[in-house]
Amino acid sequence: MIPAEFDYVAPSTVEEAVHALRDAGEDAKVLAGGQSLLPVLRMRLAAPSTLVDLGKVPELRGVREEDGNLVIGAMTTHHEVVRDGLVNEHASLLALATRTVADPQVRHRGTLGGSLAHADPAGDLLAPVLAMDGEMVLAGPQGRRSVPADEFFVDHFTTAVGAEELLVEVRVPKHTGWSAHYEKFNRVAQAWSVVGVAAAVLVEGGRIARARVGLTNMGSTPVRAHEVERALLGASPTGEAVRRAAERAHEGTNPGSDAGADADYRRHLAEVLTGRALATAAGV
Repeated sequence: MIPAEFDYVAPSTVEEAVHALRDAGEDAKVLAGGQSLLPVLRMRLAAPSTLVDLGKVPELRGVREEDGNLVIGAMTTHHEVVRDGLVNEHASLLALATRTVADPQVRHRGTLGGSLAHADPAGDLLAPVLAMDGEMVLAGPQGRRSVPADEFFVDHFTTAVGAEELLVEVRVPKHTGWSAHYEKFNRVAQAWSVVGVAAAVLVEGGRIARARVGLTNMGSTPVRAHEVERALLGASPTGEAVRRAAERAHEGTNPGSDAGADADYRRHLAEVLTGRALATAAGV
């Protein structure tokens, strides 16, 4: 199919992009990697008046260290995230989850910021960023502001990004020395996750000193499994401790039922996959 007619703008700076969005009005769309937007345009499920392409804004790419955080530009591709040394050293959970996204072609075009702004609850990168206490930096006509991940994701395909704002970078606290794993279940290769679990643990002195667990597709937004985290604190990294903690994975969730799975099956998957993810991360 052919998209409906629209104006096309390709700014070279963040400021130009913000001005383009302000001038275009509320029905403008932002093009990042295009892996989700372009099919929607072709099916005419969206018909924006203006398309603002961020592909020529160099400041939106790359990874750097700043004040104990990793700062990842919103237009950094999945492929670049997976290969980046800083991400693998200080935010391995994000690198591991990104490796599971779709296929190499999509990972070469899709972007971290685009995935997060799209806010599909079945997307693999929302839960890791939530689990690691990430923050999204938004740029708009009034300047820049930071939004914690637990406030950024509002509902299905809905975020805290305003009509005249852009997601420009993602800040993730360094998790140096943590062990991590991302476990997901999908029915066919490269399909969306029925359920996914992002888990990271820090073991000190033979005990689990800190734990972070995020769940994919267990509600209208990614879910932090706080009860699992609490159950692991101070525990020895054993199979029994992991099993008991994983039994609480469904608490605080609100999974939906659809063609992929019903809610009860998703709750079951959350427990099983949390156990697997934690066991791998903890080395048990």
